[in-house]
Amino acid sequence: MEDLAQIIKAVEDGCRVLHDRSDDFDPLIESIGDARLVLIGEASHGTHEFYQARAQITQQLIDEQGFSAVVVEADWPDAYRVNRYVRGANDDRDADRALSGFERFPQWMWRNRDVRDFVQWLRIRNDDLSRGQTKCGFYGMDLYSLYTSMDAVLAYLDRADPQAARRARFRYGCFEHFADDPQAYGYSAAFDLGKTCEQEVVAQLVEMQHHMAELAKRDGQIAEDEAFYAEQNARLAKNAEEYYREMFAGRIDTWNLRDTHMVDTIEALLAHLDRTRGQTTRAVIWAHNSHLGDARATAMSQRGEVNVGQLCRQRWGKEVFNIGFTTHSGTVAAATDWGDEVEIKAVQPSISGSHEWIFHEVGLAEFMLIFSEAPMAAAALAQQRLERAIGVIYRPETERLSHYFMANLPRQFDAVIHFDMTSAVQPLEQAAPLEMQKAETYPSGV
Repeated sequence: MEDLAQIIKAVEDGCRVLHDRSDDFDPLIESIGDARLVLIGEASHGTHEFYQARAQITQQLIDEQGFSAVVVEADWPDAYRVNRYVRGANDDRDADRALSGFERFPQWMWRNRDVRDFVQWLRIRNDDLSRGQTKCGFYGMDLYSLYTSMDAVLAYLDRADPQAARRARFRYGCFEHFADDPQAYGYSAAFDLGKTCEQEVVAQLVEMQHHMAELAKRDGQIAEDEAFYAEQNARLAKNAEEYYREMFAGRIDTWNLRDTHMVDTIEALLAHLDRTRGQTTRAVIWAHNSHLGDARATAMSQRGEVNVGQLCRQRWGKEVFNIGFTTHSGTVAAATDWGDEVEIKAVQPSISGSHEWIFHEVGLAEFMLIFSEAPMAAAALAQQRLERAIGVIYRPETERLSHYFMANLPRQFDAVIHFDMTSAVQPLEQAAPLEMQKAETYPSGV
């Protein structure tokens, strides 16, 4: 029988209290050291404190440690518009406008005040750099933008190589019967209701890869970046076609396809930036805890699932530093079902015996655990126990089944930041703060 009092005491002794000062995260930055990739998670897709702290840590890494890429759990074309804005390479007048490409559900995940403020900070910071200094970019790594990515490939080729654009338009015409609905395509392909487009997207990617180097050399650095952007969109179209084709065959296949694509995107981006900048690129990765915490330390591995955190550690080893977030209660911006309007929902107090409950029992409003400097706490927590995950969907009435999984926290992350009571992000579309839904209206996606 475990002694929960001893575990709570070990956490209390090993943690660092956060005081909302500018130097709160200095010990964390020191522990990150020379890591090339810093993975910063979130326990929900709608919590202000997670977004705010993640931005603060990222700003320190950019300003003090020379990190020059932020890669987020967002679609490549939408994030690349933000990338152009923060580097002063498009006509968007402000961060709000630069984020307007995020039109697909869940818009609030990126169109919220915390992300807007970070993007505006990044633009100002880049503008203040001296000539020749490396500007920090903002990139997406997700898989859902099938049609948007095909449109981006065509737009690029229309400018760069009209003959190649005609070939690409013919290949992508394979999707024209599905009314820009990738799930309709996936259903048709999975059940042999029509021809698949696998050969077409593969052929287009191969052609792009063969000719991109030639196109990229025409006008220097900007042209090379745009060529890489187009090639990545062709790669995304190929992977997204497979994702939607497999989505009706089982969750494990699509989960692994998606997270592998995200890590392949990180790897391709780093290689491109290293080559064009002539230096080693250090990047911060933003995504949900369930993507960034090492899957081998959770119940995911028992289902045959891998994730970004595991794959990054396998590819880059000790060059990866992994940070997770937790909360006990508060509010969160989330929907009840996929595609629903965003609501402000009350987060139920954490389940007794869970990691979040143990942290709540420590009795501190905010604290940080860096496991390398807190071996007693790491040892005390080194067994599988419940951990909460809230995605864009939150259903409190099925809390235990829908939002908890088993995890060994010190193996999952290198550090964890706990906010005992949290508040919801504020979507940019809201003229005034959203009203919290009343308890009687209680009714995951990560």
